[in-house]
Formats: sequence, C-alpha cells, structure tokens
Amino acid sequence: MKSITTILLALIAFTSVHAADYNIESFGAKADGKTVCTKAIQTAINESSQKGGKVIIPTGDFITGTLFLRDNTTLVIEKNARLLGSTQLNDYPKTTVNFRFFGDTWVYQSLIIAHNVNNITIEGRGTIDGQGGSFPVTTKVKPDRYRDRPYLLWIAECKNVLVRDVELRSSAMWMQSYIRCENLRIDGIKVFNHANKNNDLMDIDGCKDVVITNVIGDADDDGITLKSTTDRISENIVVSNCIISSHCNAIKFGTESTAGFRNVTISNCVIRRSAASDAKTGVPEGICGIAFEVVDGGIMENINISNIVVDGPRVPLFVRLGNRARKHYDEAPTPPIGSMSNINISNITAYASSPIGCSITGIPKGKIEGITLSNSRFVCSQGISQDMSNTIVKELEKLYPESTMFGTLPSYGLYIRHVNNINLDNIVFDLKESDTRPAIICDDVNGGSIRNISTIGAKNNSEIKILDNSKIQIQ
Repeated sequence: MKSITTILLALIAFTSVHAADYNIESFGAKADGKTVCTKAIQTAINESSQKGGKVIIPTGDFITGTLFLRDNTTLVIEKNARLLGSTQLNDYPKTTVNFRFFGDTWVYQSLIIAHNVNNITIEGRGTIDGQGGSFPVTTKVKPDRYRDRPYLLWIAECKNVLVRDVELRSSAMWMQSYIRCENLRIDGIKVFNHANKNNDLMDIDGCKDVVITNVIGDADDDGITLKSTTDRISENIVVSNCIISSHCNAIKFGTESTAGFRNVTISNCVIRRSAASDAKTGVPEGICGIAFEVVDGGIMENINISNIVVDGPRVPLFVRLGNRARKHYDEAPTPPIGSMSNINISNITAYASSPIGCSITGIPKGKIEGITLSNSRFVCSQGISQDMSNTIVKELEKLYPESTMFGTLPSYGLYIRHVNNINLDNIVFDLKESDTRPAIICDDVNGGSIRNISTIGAKNNSEIKILDNSKIQIQ
C-alpha cells in the first residue's frame, strides 16, 4: 500500500510539472521560419500568466511580431530554437507608457515588451534575433531617424526581472532597454548587435537593485550603458565578470543624466576589440573603454571601478562633467549643472590605439569633487612630434560628450581640468613612440596628491605639468 501511494504521489508531481509547460506549437505556432506566430505565442503567454508555468519555444525557427509579457511569465528559448522578429513593421504595434522620458516620442516599438508587470523571466540556450537589418535608417533628421526601428527587449516599470543564458542578436535599434525597473538580474547572456545604427548592447535607465554578470557582448554602438532619462536615478548596480566589445563606448554612464547615478560597482571585466570590422556608428577599434558622462544635470556619486582590461579603443578613460542641459521632455524644467563626487578607479590595464589621451574634466562652474585613480597602467601606442605646449583646450561646455571631443590633448597620459581633490597613485604610462607632451597636465586642479607616477619611453624632462591656477601635492 505504501509503495502504491508513493507511485501515485510521484505521478501527481510529474503531471503537475509537465502541465506547467506551454509549448507554443500546441497553440498553433509553426517552426518553418515563414509563418508569423504572434497570436499563438501570445496566447501561450497569457495562459501561463493566469495558470502558472513556463512558455516553451522549442527547436526551430519561429517568426513573431510584438509579444507582451504578463505577470509571472517565464519565456524559455530552448537550445537550437530561434525566435525571429518579423521583418514587417506593422507587426510591431506602437505602445506607450504612463511616464515621461527622453525618447518617449519615438521609443514605442519592440519585439518583446513588458510594462508594469512583475516576476518575469527570459531564459534558455536558444536565440532571439530581431532581424534588425530589415529596418533601414531613412533620414538623418532627429528624432525621426530613431522611429520605425523596433527594439528587441523593452522592459519598463517592472519588478523582479531575470534574463539569463539566452543569445540576443541583431536588433533594429537598442538591443535591450530596462527603464525604471527594480530587482533586475542579467546573467550569462551573449549579445551580438551589428545589424543597424544605434545598436547598443544594453541600456539600464533609472533602475535600482541591478546585478549584471557573465555577459559576453559585441555592439556597434555603446556596450553596457547606464542612463537616466527620467526622474529616476540609476542606483545600487553591480556589473562583474563581463567581456565587452563596442565600436563606441564599451562601459558608459550617460549621456542622459537627468536624475543621475549612485552606488555603482563595476569590476573584473575585459573590454576587447569588436569582431565586426564594419562600424556603422562608431569606429572599428572603439571610441572609448570607460566613459563617465554627466551633462544633463543629475548626480554621480559613490562609483567604484576596478580590475578592468581595456584593449584597443582610441581612448581608455574619459570622465566628463558638462552642461549640455538637455531636458528629458520638452515641458520639463531646464536641468542645472550636475555633480560628480566620490569616484574610485583602480587596477586598470589599458592599451590606447590613438594618441588623443585620457581626460578628467569638469567646467568652471561645475567641478568634479573627489576622484581617485590608482594602481593602473596605460600603454600609449602613438606619439606626437609637434610642440603642443601652447595648445588651448576649449571648454565646450554644451557639446555632446565624447572622449574625442577636445581633439588630441596636450598631455599623452592624462589631462585634468576643473577638479577638486584628486588623488593619483601608482600609475604607469608606457610610451611606445616618442612624444613631446608631458604625461599629466593639471589645469584648475586643487587639493589631493600625485605620487608614484612612472613613465616608460618618455624623453620629456617635465612629465607632470601643474599650471599656476592649481594647487596639488606631488610626492
């Protein structure tokens, strides 16, 4: 009798687990790579949300338009399964949200959308491919050039979001946008996004309590990108153990900084050259490795960057506090000058492919407060032969922030301007070609110290140049 009871309980348990799976083929989806299966897949999603369980995308090629995730949705892309975005724009209905953000007049189409729902998961060993090359850019006029190009994932105002293990490919616009979400985890995914312009790898916008780990990604535009396009700050974020390639900026804060960034740790990552030689948006070698950009108001505080290898972009490190002052929607008040404080950058090993130089710059009425760069090595691959000692670096307060914005800087290692309390310690600058410039220039820099600076291959007698308007201790 005991044995029969045990068997019955086991059968009940098996039946319950089995019944929790919703294979989309059972709802009429066809794995022929031709039939648009949106209705069948959406029906499976709706039922799983109501009854519990997982939606299974099995082996094969399934075409779909926009899918709306519901509460408690788990979407499983099985090994050798491909969820392919329709190439017809009318399969992507325009969807709006109930809050204002920069881009809300053109961000409203995506292959997968989740808005104001909780407990959603996208996982599996298969692939989601947006077929983004089918949506060409038809104009250079902003913002029209961003319209009619669907994202791959657009997750807005959701709690408890998990995206893991899947491969994401070829969006028509940004690959994945997470905006005003809480408790977000992205783990073990692979991304290749080189189908179109504006092909970011991921954008974390006004989210909090975020963990991003074990990502291998290659993007035509920016890589792991933290933004603030709404009234919500991006905060409590951990990024670790990732390998990132980008034709633009591999790891980036900004450009939008409406509320800002707080409590962010990024560690144990490799930034390497892209596998794609054709750059639609940036340059093949990448524009910048690590970029901090606060130019639309907002704060940046309590940021820790450590153990990063930067191999090959034009500029390894760029820190910029500017005053573009762009509103996050037309009726919003003009943002004041933002702030940057308590930033720690350490253990950076970097190779620059251009002689531009790294920079840490504020503006006269907006100085960076409290930044440390330590235990790092910068290899400078090219040198400058002309005399740049009288070069004037323009302020360019309102210009779009980019590590190349000032042109070739008058220092080959680090140009620092409008900064209070900076500490540089144990930094090596390795010149591969002779250069007439000093390693470091400090202009309007007050407080802090510079010590243990080593230069290799330098012939200039004045490796650290402190202008008269600066007061900083050199040890």
